[in-house]
Amino acid sequence: MSDNKPNITTAHPFGADITLDTLFHDFQKSKAWEDKYRQLILLSRKLPALSDEIKTTENEINGCENRVWIGVELKDNGKYHVYGDSDGRIVKGLLAVILTSVENKTAEEIAKMNIFDIFEQLGLAHQISQSRTDGVHAIISRLTQLTQ
Repeated sequence: MSDNKPNITTAHPFGADITLDTLFHDFQKSKAWEDKYRQLILLSRKLPALSDEIKTTENEINGCENRVWIGVELKDNGKYHVYGDSDGRIVKGLLAVILTSVENKTAEEIAKMNIFDIFEQLGLAHQISQSRTDGVHAIISRLTQLTQ
C-alpha cells in the first residue's frame, strides 16, 4: 500500500479533508444538543458504507448499541489508515469522530491519545447515552488492539 492512498473500498474524508480543527469549529457553533446531534448525522453521511466483504464477524465490534465494523491498514510510512461503518446514524457519526482522531497516526500516537478528551471538547461526552458511551469504549479498545 502506498504512503498516501487508502484502499479505494475503505477511503473516507476523515483525518484528511475533515480534521479535528474542522470538528471543533463545527461543534463549537452547535450550542444545543439537537445541533450537535445534527452534526453527528452530517458526519455519518460523509462516511462511506463499507462493502459486505469488509463487514465480517472478525471486523465487527461487540458491545455496541448498533452494529459497528472497523479495520486498519498499516501504510508503508508506519501510519494507520483506519476505516469503519455502522448501521446507526448517531453511532456512525461518533465513529467518524474517532476516525478523524486516529487517521494517519502511528500505533504509538494512537496509544497515547485520549479520545474521550476529544468527545469532551466537542461537547459530546455527557450528551450521549450510556450504551453509546460503552460502544465508543468498545470501539477504542478494539482499535487499540488492532494497532498494537
